[in-house]
Amino acid sequence: MTVVEAIIEEIIQQKYPLGLSVCQRLIEEINKLGFAAGEISYFPLYNAATFTLIKDPFTGMHNLIGHWFNAVQAHRIGSLQFNSDGSVYAEYDVIKPHPTNAYWFVESVTVWGNLSQLKAEAKLLPMPK
Repeated sequence: MTVVEAIIEEIIQQKYPLGLSVCQRLIEEINKLGFAAGEISYFPLYNAATFTLIKDPFTGMHNLIGHWFNAVQAHRIGSLQFNSDGSVYAEYDVIKPHPTNAYWFVESVTVWGNLSQLKAEAKLLPMPK
């Protein structure tokens, strides 16, 4: 393991409690929409993300960012970013018609905030007529 990989692994472990909370909120938002069991193939799990460090151009600090990919690792289906100020932002693709309202299409679910307060919402688009 390189020094950079060791640093990333240490940060991943430091962010573990917040990461678990964010993933749980993403899953709760998906479940609140009312999809049938098995209709959502993949859920955002903290340990399933692939992490890297990126430099924030505004602060100059490094942020930990994770990405989730589909089963064949060909398409990114979500991201989770831990910012140097302690905040977090995550987005996870759903890409399905709304299960209970034919007027809406569910693009994704998002979570943002910090360990003391996480907010979440579904991103809905009107269905084409």
